[in-house]
Amino acid sequence: MAGTKTDSKQFKRMTEAPVCPLICKLAVPTTISMLVTGIYNTADTYFVSQIGKSASAAVSVVFSLMALIQAIGFTLGMGSGSIISRCLGAKDKETASKTFSTGFFSAIGLGIVITVFGLLFLEPIMNLLGSTETALPYAKTYARYILAGAPIMMGTYVLNNLWRWEGKAFFSMIGIGLGGVLNIFLDPLFINVFDLGVAGAAMATLISQTLSFTLLLIPIFLKKNISKLSFSLFSKDLSLHGNIWFTGLPSLLRQGLASISTIFLNLQGRDLAGDSALSAMGIFSKVTMLIFCILLGIGQGYQPVLGFNFGARKWDRMRTAYTFTWIFGTCVMLAFAIPLFLFAGTLMPFFIDDAEVISIGTRALRLEAFMLPLLTVNVMCNMTFQSIGERFKASLLSCLRQGIFFIPCVFILPYFFGVHGIEALYPVCDLLSCLMSLPFAIHFLYALTHNKLPAQQDNA
Repeated sequence: MAGTKTDSKQFKRMTEAPVCPLICKLAVPTTISMLVTGIYNTADTYFVSQIGKSASAAVSVVFSLMALIQAIGFTLGMGSGSIISRCLGAKDKETASKTFSTGFFSAIGLGIVITVFGLLFLEPIMNLLGSTETALPYAKTYARYILAGAPIMMGTYVLNNLWRWEGKAFFSMIGIGLGGVLNIFLDPLFINVFDLGVAGAAMATLISQTLSFTLLLIPIFLKKNISKLSFSLFSKDLSLHGNIWFTGLPSLLRQGLASISTIFLNLQGRDLAGDSALSAMGIFSKVTMLIFCILLGIGQGYQPVLGFNFGARKWDRMRTAYTFTWIFGTCVMLAFAIPLFLFAGTLMPFFIDDAEVISIGTRALRLEAFMLPLLTVNVMCNMTFQSIGERFKASLLSCLRQGIFFIPCVFILPYFFGVHGIEALYPVCDLLSCLMSLPFAIHFLYALTHNKLPAQQDNA
């Protein structure tokens, strides 16, 4: 009975509380979680960079492998989370519980498969990902620990998304946040004090991920969630599995293409400037991701509000949520774009003392600063259509930056402009993605205003 009252209270909060303050309240813990994750990824890059640029290049190589693991984990997490949110908005707790259990145990199982396969073919995979000969020993060492933790990492992504989509992002913040803080402390301890080098950075990541997984799981044992977790609820219905995968497909495409595009970038950078380009773009990715995490955190606070109210068919609240998040996200990115441009030359030497790496990274960061305010359009559209189950639109938009535009540009721009083409890759792709996403954004706002949204998608 108590659980039912709690569930009803959460439903009322998500469908009746003032929209803008609600999004902000949900965005604070999700943004903190994303920031801490970004900070400890950046900490890895910082401490490993002190070993040398070959070690720094190795982390950039393994980052594409981590992106692939993250892609599958986020696919199951976002896919099940979106369905859970709409089910709870429609007061269908049974389907929500089946969806959560199916997504979680699928992630653990697939993580085990990745671990076994990755460790068996470690060196060929590192070469395929674009490692140089000098970076290969470091890459193999780092990747062993990342692969060993694949089931834990993927399970963590599903649990993190459960708490977000149920509108209980506080649990997500605690789990992800404390794990990230631990990683930041363990990095210098393992790398410098214990002199474990790249292996120390990887061990720190694995331990912090394990802590996050444990902390995200504890509230489930304490029955703080609405959707229940039980292996007996794991569905044998292929349509539910398909619904989870197809709903999460934008995340798979986005993260998977990020992994593939990083491989192409590594290969192009290796041919043009060797470890210098790999190291510079690896640092660039970590710095810009730290800012991007803030936008993602805002969007993740917005998504459960949209999903609940779509399930409850409250169009006015959806319109308010949509316009507020778009404007707010753009303003926040503009606030970060200015200091990024001004202090890019100061940021790069903070990571590494290599003139060529600093030069490449500084120019790339300054170009990206011009594009930051435009990122909101693509992110908002992608998150919106994934939240309401419009899979095709969400999937198409998720492919733009890292796939449809990036893959041709990674070959064309360096061909004509050399290393400067690599520096301009992400800014060019961001601009093209914004221009492509804008008509979708305007059309969705029109549909909200005139009550022309599609009917609720099937949840099972």
